[in-house]
Amino acid sequence: MIRAIRSARTQCEERGVIQRECAAIRAQFRQVDNGGARSHNLAKLLYVHMLGYPAHFGQMECVRMIASPRYSEKRVGYLGAMMLLDEKQDASLLITNSIKNDLAHSNQYVQSLALCTLACMGSAEMCRDLAPEIDRLLRASNSYIKKKAALCAVHIVRKVHDLGELFAPAARSLLAEKNHGQLILTFSVCYNVFVPCVSQTVPDLVQIMKGLVISGYSPEHDVAGISDPFLQVRILRLLRILGRHNETASDAMNDLLAQVATNTDSTKTVGNAVLYETVLTVLDIKSESGLRVLAVNILGRFLLNNDRNIRYIAMTSLQRIVGTDHNAVQRHRGTIVDCLKDQDASVKRRALELSLALVSASNIRTMMKELLLFLSSCPPELRAQAASGIFHAAERYAPSQRWHIDTILHVLTTAGGDVRDETVPNLIQLITNTSELHCYTVHKLYRALLTDISQPSLVQVACWCIGEYGDLLLKGECQETEPSQVTEDDALDALETVLQSHMSSPATRGFALTATMKLSTRITENVDRIRSIVSIYGSCMDVELQQRAVEYNALFRKYDHMRAAVLERMPVIEKNSSGHTNGETAGDAVKEIQPAAVKQTGPLLPQQPANQVHPPTVPVYEKDGVSLTLICEKTSDSGMTVTLTASNSTDSDISVFTLQAAVPKSVQLHMKAPSGDFLPARGAAKVTQMVALNNPNKVNLKMRIRISYNTSQGSAYQDTVQIDSFPGL
Repeated sequence: MIRAIRSARTQCEERGVIQRECAAIRAQFRQVDNGGARSHNLAKLLYVHMLGYPAHFGQMECVRMIASPRYSEKRVGYLGAMMLLDEKQDASLLITNSIKNDLAHSNQYVQSLALCTLACMGSAEMCRDLAPEIDRLLRASNSYIKKKAALCAVHIVRKVHDLGELFAPAARSLLAEKNHGQLILTFSVCYNVFVPCVSQTVPDLVQIMKGLVISGYSPEHDVAGISDPFLQVRILRLLRILGRHNETASDAMNDLLAQVATNTDSTKTVGNAVLYETVLTVLDIKSESGLRVLAVNILGRFLLNNDRNIRYIAMTSLQRIVGTDHNAVQRHRGTIVDCLKDQDASVKRRALELSLALVSASNIRTMMKELLLFLSSCPPELRAQAASGIFHAAERYAPSQRWHIDTILHVLTTAGGDVRDETVPNLIQLITNTSELHCYTVHKLYRALLTDISQPSLVQVACWCIGEYGDLLLKGECQETEPSQVTEDDALDALETVLQSHMSSPATRGFALTATMKLSTRITENVDRIRSIVSIYGSCMDVELQQRAVEYNALFRKYDHMRAAVLERMPVIEKNSSGHTNGETAGDAVKEIQPAAVKQTGPLLPQQPANQVHPPTVPVYEKDGVSLTLICEKTSDSGMTVTLTASNSTDSDISVFTLQAAVPKSVQLHMKAPSGDFLPARGAAKVTQMVALNNPNKVNLKMRIRISYNTSQGSAYQDTVQIDSFPGL
């Protein structure tokens, strides 16, 4: 059959061969007893399934062959079950009793078949039914069976987390095994069981790890001079889980971690793997300060490694701890800045993030010089991130207002097309509030405008400044810049160049037109020229620009007596949002700016009535330590806002957490961006998701929520919950 399929010259010919073979296999399956051909036919069908053709009609044959007393048929039957069945199909439940019988079989190979199948496709119901049998096999004397049982126990605990406590005693007893393969599987079980059940094993793990570190050469386990690095990595990962939030366990492993960190050879890849796991463990547990400094120094050595992958993971780890161990990371600032010159884009991105995190009031000038140098030559995909980071750093740590303005202008000159939209109003506000630098700023921006009009943000700010402070530009009395005489025609020529340039967007032309109009009250000899420029744009194709021009023309014709008052200088802008906070008043961290802004504007909000009822918080989902609550608030006659809040009460972190919602077709749904996708262990933080609903037809409202996330062990989880009532509406 295989030869016939491979010799087919076309797809159609191949389908014909397979259809004939499948028809013959069906006929053989219908026979009551076809002798030794049963396993032969099922093997054929499995090959057909591997090619991607339908083979579901062989499921019941798999069930029959699993129940056969012959090992040859049982083996193919179990293989077919693993390939053709899954936990969602009812046929999988039919083999539960056969698996239970084979787990008690006297032949270790028959037991192995049953264990492998259960570990591959066992459903939650099967796992609950067969968990006692697996616990019994974990205590067997046969090491071959214990390995298979350990793998099966891992699958069971991942399917039914509550069963972890059942396997905890067996897992603790398996730590006495001398076989390294069995120990590795034992640690896989320990990762998944309930942490308090195995927390008492820390002394045993420390002893095993010490034995590996101080042991002599063992040809069976030695890899590049390191004694069984695979087992060492597993032990360190388990110690990291057990030491997290546990001070007693952390104290018990501090000396061991220091010994591993100082005695492991860092010149080989396997040694770096062990050191990396050691560093992660030190940073994750409640370790001593000296040990944390040692871990940071190891990461500093990784930064000097020629392997880019090692440099990348070093910077990723340093990024995680720069907030808590800032001074220790600061010692490696020079090496981190050097990584900005790396050719690898991923390394360069990590180096940029870490460099921005290392900026402080004491090194702002030095670090900003390096960051501005990087901005001038960085890849286009990193330019926006670099510019935004420089703005934030300058806002928080600017040593003076002039330095702050110069830095932002440098960024706009270098990467004005890649900055965020709020950059222009933020800079305008900064300039407005520093009255002593108005003359200096307008002269500098005027020269920048003459040099380059391709940077839209720079051009917009320059036009605004020329319109506001054109009188200071024309006086030419600024002592902080080189003396230069700017005439009225020069200023108008610069603005007219912007208006006529094909590189100017409608928004930029709007800035230039308004600046031209404002100059009409700041100059004396060229008002007619300004009136002529403005009148031209009264018939502009752009509606916004046309409207401005028509209004300005009306100001000239009908309300000329009011023109000076309407076009006077803008008043000082109040600081009323987190994005408008400069370096002198910013908090200690960027993430603290938003709460500070809320407190500042709090008194301006109307006081709520004392008898106002707050919407109730209703739990809608709780399973495996993950809970979801719901708050409903009515916003209009047909509109409402639903706030979903998720928390994680387990001892392991949850990542890639997402919520998806579905409602009836007549209901309009809009899901806003979640607050994050990471749920730390033990409810340390929560993830909120706001959902806006509009129910114009007033139908019976229902919502189905899909919850999906990845556990710390890497397994994916998905579940669905339906909400039939919405309290508070």
